[in-house]
Amino acid sequence: MCGRFMFKPTDSPEIQRIYQLALDNGYQLKSGEIFPTDQTALIVAGKKQVRIVQMPWGFPGFKEKQIIINARTETIMNKEIFADAFIKYRCVYPTSGFFEWTKDKQKIYFNYQEKPSALYIAGFYNFFDGQAKSILITTVPNASVAPIHNRMPLILKKEEINRWIYDSNFAKNLLAKQMPLLTAKKV
Repeated sequence: MCGRFMFKPTDSPEIQRIYQLALDNGYQLKSGEIFPTDQTALIVAGKKQVRIVQMPWGFPGFKEKQIIINARTETIMNKEIFADAFIKYRCVYPTSGFFEWTKDKQKIYFNYQEKPSALYIAGFYNFFDGQAKSILITTVPNASVAPIHNRMPLILKKEEINRWIYDSNFAKNLLAKQMPLLTAKKV
C-alpha cells in the first residue's frame, strides 16, 4: 500500500515544471508530503496532449468517512468500483518519491536514487457527486521494496505517460510490468 508520497518542486526540474503549470492554471497545490484526501497534481488526458490538473487523492469508501486510496493491479478489472474508471480516466501522479513503513514503524522513503528525481505513479480517477477524485495503483513489490512492504506503487517511466493515459491496451498490459529497483532511505 502506498499511503503517502512526496511532491516537492525543489527536488526536481520536472516536478518544478509540473508545479508551475498547475499554478499557471490557477491551482493551489499542496507541496511536500502528500496525504490521502489532499489536493494533488495529476497528469490527465487533454484533447490533443496531456494536461495538469488538481484533484483530491482517494475515492469515497463504503462506510462514512472511509477513503479508498489504492487499487491493486490484480483486481482492477474485476471490481465494479474500479473497472470502468480505469478504462476511461487514467492519470499519473507526478511525485518526488513515496513512503512505506517497516513493521516497527520506521518511515522509509523510496526514489530511483539518493537525490530525489521525478517518479511517476500510475492511477485513475472517477466522478463522485460531480467531483473528480483519484486513486493510485499498487502492485507486487520488487526486491527493493519487498523487505519493507508487500505492495508498492505501479511506477511509470516518463516516456510511458502518454501511452498509459491514451492507450487502454497498453495500460492493461502495463499492470503486469516488473517495477524498477529503487533506493531506500530511512527518514
